[in-house]
Amino acid sequence: MKLLIFVLNKTEKLDDVLSEFARRDMCGATVLNSMGMAHMLAGSHDEDEIPFLGAFRKFLNPERRQNNVILAAIDDGQVEEAVGVIENIVGNLSNEDTGVVFCVPIDYTKGICKIGK
Repeated sequence: MKLLIFVLNKTEKLDDVLSEFARRDMCGATVLNSMGMAHMLAGSHDEDEIPFLGAFRKFLNPERRQNNVILAAIDDGQVEEAVGVIENIVGNLSNEDTGVVFCVPIDYTKGICKIGK
């Protein structure tokens, strides 16, 4: 199994992503609210204190301060399918302001749901 971690920038797409995961028997996702480092620092520091903030300010979307982090335990064979679902909904993750996805191995699970089983 893998733990898929997806930082979703387009929070309005959360329901679409979760619904499509459920349709494809990817269940048991947990959603956390989050804020990126640059947004967090920009709110409490100025460019003199942290020099890289000046370069990042033009990329920060002031209307969107929150992200969602989706944590989902999925079968190894579902990774490409899950990334496909994500990109079909939010767009190519190589584009700005879409999100970031990565997976890490899961060595042990207990209590993971299985749809229809």
